[in-house]
Amino acid sequence: MTMNVTQLLHDTIVRRRGLAKQVAKALGKPYSTLLRELNPWDRGAKIGVDDLSVILRSSGDVSALRAIAEDLGYTLTPMREG
Repeated sequence: MTMNVTQLLHDTIVRRRGLAKQVAKALGKPYSTLLRELNPWDRGAKIGVDDLSVILRSSGDVSALRAIAEDLGYTLTPMREG
């Protein structure tokens, strides 16, 4: 399986209206910086691994984390519902 976490995050965040600005604010980054870091075709800037938790929490979408877990042979299960 070929996994591209940046592409997954880009698809999740950039394509949903207003979500990128919300995530940029949560990260304390300028909106333009976040868009560049999420651009899968821009090799000059990428999201740091330490930012992943904030991105997942602020976006409410864990599809990238689920893909990482599955790529490593794990299943992602929430600790609690809601």
